[in-house]
Amino acid sequence: MSLVHEIDYGTPLSKSEKLVNLTIDGMKVQVPEGTSIMRAAMEVGNQIPKLCASDMLEAFGSCRLCLIEIEGRNGTPASCTTPVAEGIVVKTQTERLKQIRKGVMELYISDHPLDCLTCSANGDCELQDMAGVVGLREVRYGYQGENHTKLGKDESNPYFTYEQSKCIVCNRCVRACEEVQGTFALTISGRGFGSRVSAGMSETFLSSECVSCGACVQACPTATLNEKSMIAIGTPEHSVVTTCAYCGVGCTFKAEMRGDELVRMVPYKDGKANRGHSCVKGRFAYGYAAHKERILKPMIRSSIQDPWTEVSWDEAIAYAASEFKRIQEKYGRRSVGGITSSRCTNEETYLVQKLIRGAFGNNNVDTCARVCHSPTGYGLSQTYGTSAGTQDFDSIEDTDTILVIGANPTDGHPVFGSRMKKRLREGAKLIIVDPRKIDLVRTPHVEADYHLPLRPGTNVAVVTALAHVIVTEGLVNETFVRERCEWDEFQEWAAFVAEERHSPEAVEKYTGVDPVKLRAAARLYATGGNAAIYYGLGVTEHSQGSTTVIAIANLAMATGNIGRKGVGVNPLRGQNNVQGACDMGSFPHELSGYRHVSDDATRALFEGVWGVTLDDEPGLRIPNMFDAAVDGTFKGLYVQGEDILQSDPDTRHVSAGLGAMECIVVQDLFLNETANFAHVFLPGCSFLEKDGTFTNAERRIQRIRKVMAPKNGYGDWEITILLSNALGYPMDYAHPSEIMDEIARLTPTFTGVSYQKLNEMGSVQWPCNAAAPEGTPVMHIGGFVRGKGKFMLTEYVPTDERTGPRFPLLLTTGRILSQYNVGAQTRRTENVAWHPEDVLEIHPHDAENRGIRDGDYVKLESRAGGTSLKAKISERMSPGVVYTTFHHPVTQANVVTTDFSDWATNCPEYKVTAVQVAPSNGPSQWQEDYEKRSRESRRIAQAAE
Repeated sequence: MSLVHEIDYGTPLSKSEKLVNLTIDGMKVQVPEGTSIMRAAMEVGNQIPKLCASDMLEAFGSCRLCLIEIEGRNGTPASCTTPVAEGIVVKTQTERLKQIRKGVMELYISDHPLDCLTCSANGDCELQDMAGVVGLREVRYGYQGENHTKLGKDESNPYFTYEQSKCIVCNRCVRACEEVQGTFALTISGRGFGSRVSAGMSETFLSSECVSCGACVQACPTATLNEKSMIAIGTPEHSVVTTCAYCGVGCTFKAEMRGDELVRMVPYKDGKANRGHSCVKGRFAYGYAAHKERILKPMIRSSIQDPWTEVSWDEAIAYAASEFKRIQEKYGRRSVGGITSSRCTNEETYLVQKLIRGAFGNNNVDTCARVCHSPTGYGLSQTYGTSAGTQDFDSIEDTDTILVIGANPTDGHPVFGSRMKKRLREGAKLIIVDPRKIDLVRTPHVEADYHLPLRPGTNVAVVTALAHVIVTEGLVNETFVRERCEWDEFQEWAAFVAEERHSPEAVEKYTGVDPVKLRAAARLYATGGNAAIYYGLGVTEHSQGSTTVIAIANLAMATGNIGRKGVGVNPLRGQNNVQGACDMGSFPHELSGYRHVSDDATRALFEGVWGVTLDDEPGLRIPNMFDAAVDGTFKGLYVQGEDILQSDPDTRHVSAGLGAMECIVVQDLFLNETANFAHVFLPGCSFLEKDGTFTNAERRIQRIRKVMAPKNGYGDWEITILLSNALGYPMDYAHPSEIMDEIARLTPTFTGVSYQKLNEMGSVQWPCNAAAPEGTPVMHIGGFVRGKGKFMLTEYVPTDERTGPRFPLLLTTGRILSQYNVGAQTRRTENVAWHPEDVLEIHPHDAENRGIRDGDYVKLESRAGGTSLKAKISERMSPGVVYTTFHHPVTQANVVTTDFSDWATNCPEYKVTAVQVAPSNGPSQWQEDYEKRSRESRRIAQAAE
């Protein structure tokens, strides 16, 4: 193996369809109009020297190394900023150019430390490379530059250093922060020899607005900005292309290795989801895979009161299998079940649901994907005929109006959030529907045209009011609706939304949204060119989550914003494989490809391949499992890669259900909260140790490749096979590719998918079959999957969770950029530097009424339970609404959330909880007990190490 080297063409690709012919160093070249001469030369393998240029950035023309000569023109223009022209003759290597480049390089070197042999970028330094390329052999000006010996090093950031003395002021880091990330955290301060990159107002990188996405580090041509891992380990010697295991964007990375040690993760420019960009989690937060708290040996115990005992894999598997058999013999076939994970691969998830159906003999399988995006599956399948988003991420480049509802892309999906900000800086309009002032409401060079700060729980009323304006003001795209949708159903829907009770003025009493702004936002969405809707958990995690998804789908159809680039309905999936977990048949009523278990033909297809008779009755969803456990009829559970005790709502009910079971098998990296109730612990694998595929939010199936051997001895897919074999249902696969082959045989949208195709194409978006052999970037072109689009009525039904004198505030929850989900991974990395604890955001008015100051401990209490955490006074929330994250188990935000859920899918209503907030003396007793247990666990882990 060797390092995967990507070509840097110096400037971005031109998208013009018009071709231009020119001659470069005697070679005939044909490139799109608008291409730079630098890129045109590189297209034929002629690399012009450069330092400030990168094909990730717009041309800048400051380093003066890339000068060229053009016959018939005076001077020596920069090739990066000079576009091609028909018939020109270019020379890139003449005596004059050689002398100019040497002179420029002399100036750089004269003011640069010459510690190349001990420099952390030795062998990975473009300045060093270019000195060789231009043939620099001596420096007439000496090596006593004024500033390279005096400036210190900023090591405040946990992941990279900033060594000012090595800065050549190429501006690449500043431009990357602006153009790629869109944070504008860096600038050039000083003049002349005193010019240097500065974070913020001469702040440290950690205290500045830098979000540690790594774009500046990747752009830096020297060791000025360099990963601490590179400094500690050394230069990598081989790399493997794989996929990030955090959010639903699905960024592609090069895992650069030295032996079996990971040196760094570098975003892959050919990654079609991220296009060479990254965020702090994917770029740097991989250290959890080698964390000392990771469990690497199987453990068992007969009672959760007993200490864990390390055993062999054979013992652990045999014990788990015998317990499941015992339970089924005693309580019946349906007394056990399993839960799949959105963090695991498609292949692993597929095997778990196959084990439940084949070995357990029932359909008691559910997934964490149901507690976040199951309303997406229901709502879009009902209206459009398929359970997924409609566009690829590239579609944003053709969008004129963006409507973001119930999502916070810059925190939850930061790489796509950066692409969204870039399009907004280019002139796209923005509507935000969110109870909180997320960053996109106002961020550098971006400001929402309309922010509709609705009251939590009133999504349906707001979206239906938008539709009211569109219908009553004659803004419907009637041509589209007549051609593409069920006309009778549209007329019924149009009459429904046109009722006065759905007007912005009428619903203001529920939503709190200014009707003038709502009307203006509706007009913008309907008339503002290509309009796309992006939504997240703030839509789905409600008692009317499915209704809101349907209302969004209605809105897109009514305006014709579906079925082409730049438009569509786009759910932003929370975890890396939420889409895949749903696709693979993880729901108790569906097999892979969203086909109901009661369908005889579908069951016969699976029975023929699996060699087993399948149950035609839907199984239990996760909350039903807990209910049945409390009732005494559900006694065994296999949980792969999911911490249901921390992530599911109404923690008291979850713990009661888990405590009533007789055998719980947890397969994970760490002893998570659910493992407190487990009887068998099977150590799992990190994404660095896996082969398989993930499916991201745009239906993109991507390879995840093993970069090191499993530290626990087995891959997660192999562990499931061991358990299935021990249960008497044999599975026989030599590699995950064989599992994908089976998935393709059984799943219509995957019939054209294979590892060979993924390796050749890089990725593919389903449906991938005979009708679309290379996949489907944009859905519903020319017609909906179901045929005609289906309009459905969306009656607003207020949630049963109401505020009152005892609980007068509404709590809504979300994520923060540096942490991920329940924090099991990111809390075990240096990301805790940015978010060491969950805090409660509260409006100054509500805080003052309660005598709460910034940083005070407060008690957060609901009908379900209570917790304590620190307050953060913030005007991001409207009065009457508070907000917190759920990344730290010591906070246990879900102790507070209730058991209300979506009417169609049981997706929990995380986003609306009536609460009271009051001053507190500190953590509650259960939190102090938790901290004691955690300290003891860490002590034991350190002692074992």
